[in-house]
Amino acid sequence: MELKHILEAVLFSSQDPQSPKDLRDLLKGAGEHSEDARPFVKTSYETIVAALEELVKEHEQAARTYRLICVAERWQFVTQPEFAPWLKALVGEKSRPPRLSQPALETLAIIAYRQPVTRAEIEQVRGVAVDGVMQTLLERGLVEQIGRAEVVGRPSLYATTTTFLEYFGLRALEDLPAADELRRIVVKKPESLLTVDPGLATAPPEQLALETPATPEPAAPTAPPQP
Repeated sequence: MELKHILEAVLFSSQDPQSPKDLRDLLKGAGEHSEDARPFVKTSYETIVAALEELVKEHEQAARTYRLICVAERWQFVTQPEFAPWLKALVGEKSRPPRLSQPALETLAIIAYRQPVTRAEIEQVRGVAVDGVMQTLLERGLVEQIGRAEVVGRPSLYATTTTFLEYFGLRALEDLPAADELRRIVVKKPESLLTVDPGLATAPPEQLALETPATPEPAAPTAPPQP
């Protein structure tokens, strides 16, 4: 029995997408309970991926009504897009969240190509505040906080999530289209900047000077009255 046929049967029967690691664990578990499955217990990650890629080519050549795809590094069978009208009539259509606005897409692109990135760095690239947009992206689960930058104030670092890959149908971040112009934009690291709010973003010293009340200078001493 060939590995690709085993993987095909597993993915065809699975209700959820499976990663190569999931499939490797499944092969190992099956081998512990079945003599027939033991030859595949030590199948490597690379061998599984190669078998999956071979299945993709075979299904493409056969021009079936379904295909094998990889989204967010997880594999699953899906029907071809042209059959959508009939499948919607069969199972109904799920309500989808509203589309992202243009500012949200622009902010998301900056994070995707420059991650991990702070909110201040995003604002330097976009030239505008992104508080509201960032809140939307966080609520939708497209980005997440992954730590704090090692700079003054330790602002939060943000990166994209698995949900981001699923939303755009990407196999991995390496599949993002080229964006050389976006990557060439110079972002000054806020190493010497003070912060208005350490958890949000940095601000230049001149802005803080406007917000911080000046300390009054002591009054000059007056001469004593003459007799």
